[in-house]
Amino acid sequence: MKKETVYTLVVIAFVLSFFVTPLGDFSKIVLNRWLARAPTIISESNRGKIADYNWRLKDAKWNFINFEKSKGKVVFITFWNSWHLPSKAQLKDIQKLYDSYNDKVSFYIITNEERAPVELFMEKNGYTFPVTYQIVGEPSPITLLKPPGSYILDKKGSIVVHQNAVADWDNQKVISLLEQLIIE
Repeated sequence: MKKETVYTLVVIAFVLSFFVTPLGDFSKIVLNRWLARAPTIISESNRGKIADYNWRLKDAKWNFINFEKSKGKVVFITFWNSWHLPSKAQLKDIQKLYDSYNDKVSFYIITNEERAPVELFMEKNGYTFPVTYQIVGEPSPITLLKPPGSYILDKKGSIVVHQNAVADWDNQKVISLLEQLIIE
């Protein structure tokens, strides 16, 4: 074989490794983190409100809960799946937010998966934020976004952030926003 052919095969094997090996998943997650930007904050004049707080969900123990308990609080909502690479890319930042604000902000990290893969994923990655399970077919006061979609709501139920893509949640812009919303 010629030297150029061997070189070409090595390059092809390296590129393919990003698509068919765990190294590829890791690399894609890192790339998503690097490319993530701070979420866009909606100006006060353009903020919509959620319809109501009547929304049934399930907690990590599979008990029914109602979103109503978050009325009058700052709320962080994100939709995710344990198998979804863009979701995985932002969960580390969401864990940091949860560690800093879990007593001041209601967190709803929502999935539509079954418990077993979610519990395994949470344990493997050391995440401690509360997982909330969506009940398929249950009416929602907000548009159910595709993962990794997220919302931040103020205490009055106004939508302050409506993010449809991977975001950098661990930055000064988000921290300042949450601090401001908590004080209001």
